[in-house]
Amino acid sequence: MVDPIKMYPAKPSKVYFYATCLVDMFYPDAGMAGVQLLEREGIEVIYPEDQTCCGQPAYTSGYHDEARAVARAQLGLFPEDYPIVVPSGSCGGMMRKHYPDLFKDTTDDVKAAEIAGRVWELTDFLLNVCHIKLEDLGEPTTVAMHTSCSARREMGVAEVGPKLLGQLKNVNLVEQVRAEECCGFGGTFAVRHPEISGAMVSEKVDTLVNTGAKDFVTTDCGCLMNIAGYAEKNHKPMDGQHILSFLWERTGGNRSKP
Repeated sequence: MVDPIKMYPAKPSKVYFYATCLVDMFYPDAGMAGVQLLEREGIEVIYPEDQTCCGQPAYTSGYHDEARAVARAQLGLFPEDYPIVVPSGSCGGMMRKHYPDLFKDTTDDVKAAEIAGRVWELTDFLLNVCHIKLEDLGEPTTVAMHTSCSARREMGVAEVGPKLLGQLKNVNLVEQVRAEECCGFGGTFAVRHPEISGAMVSEKVDTLVNTGAKDFVTTDCGCLMNIAGYAEKNHKPMDGQHILSFLWERTGGNRSKP
């Protein structure tokens, strides 16, 4: 599923920002941090106000007609030839990898393929298009990281988060065992198979706690909600944060770029 060769664009003057439902409803700070990081790199961020769901919940549940109806509403949101950045490997994977198949042999197949080719996971975009350089202004800390399945296997960005965190001189990133294993969220999977999902997140939280870190970061809000929610409910010593919020806070927030 991962692109065999990634052809990164030159750093643009403008991007479209597709926020995702979970950012909009539960983690707006992650979306704002992503916008602020882009703006600090000198990029104008365009936020299409009519954006809604990417269609992934219906698609992964097998309701492709319903998924097309939802996804079709997004196709007209990005008329100019600017990159589309997404603070989620899951939604980014849906748009980049599955839109072409979802709209194959329809009147929207060309438009869907064109949109898909402009979609980038935001941390990947910051590192490999913006070539961001981060100056750590925070106190020494230790964190673990969880990369979502879609970010890892569809968007191919498993190494991006650690590379960004590696720029922060006061952040010690510790590796969990079986880091590539799913946290058990999977969107509607957690609803349809709660027992399996619960067992998976329990094991994921244990592997994170066993690193000795008290905090973890992740690239996807679904994983963040699942892991941090389980840890809180079960009184596990592990707090979570979206990596974009973490990077923004560690680098001084609203300070001016030198």
